Amino acid sequence: MAARVEPQPHLDRIRASVLAAALELAPFEGWTARTLAEAAASAGVDPGALELACPRGVLDLLAYWSAECDRAMEAALAAADLNSMRVRARVTFAVQQRLAAIGPQHREAASRAASRLAMPDALPTAKRLVWQSADAIWRALGDPSTDYNYYTKRAILSAVLGSTLMVWLDGDDARAAAFLDRRIENVMAFERFKGSLRKTRARWPDPVKLLARLRYGTGRARPRRM
Repeated sequence: MAARVEPQPHLDRIRASVLAAALELAPFEGWTARTLAEAAASAGVDPGALELACPRGVLDLLAYWSAECDRAMEAALAAADLNSMRVRARVTFAVQQRLAAIGPQHREAASRAASRLAMPDALPTAKRLVWQSADAIWRALGDPSTDYNYYTKRAILSAVLGSTLMVWLDGDDARAAAFLDRRIENVMAFERFKGSLRKTRARWPDPVKLLARLRYGTGRARPRRM
């Protein structure tokens, strides 16, 4: 996978200006090389500067837009009183803020972006971007998990984000909110299942000790019969 478009002040100013112009064109023309070139010309960015800012073309611009939406979501969470919310409410709020960062005025541009990212050459980028958004949410929520939990939480939330985005793009916010609520319930049910499994496993006998007993016995000598 290509590296994430990291914050770079000079190049980010170029990306921001091109993105602003592209968001006006993409709903009608899609996210194409032509759209990128027209947006750059409209923003007064020459081809050489555009190549530096977006070496992979429109995919880098979409990666920048996604990263900007992640940062807007993180700012919204930082300003919110998360401590007053239960875990379920926090995750729901975070996903809602990630969608709000796109903005309803850019819903059609986002829909065309989803179509572009569904093309074979863009699938690795699409998977990476949704994973990064899920990771940004868990980090913003202060998730301390590592190893197995780290990956399962992000994988599950990636699926929630991706599927909820598709519903949200249809334009029915109420339906999207209801869909998200059902998906978050699935996440919470899975977390409860993992918790109960951990408790059950804690009561299981240690297999190493069990095998040792089978091989060597309990260590108590039996009294000899006279």
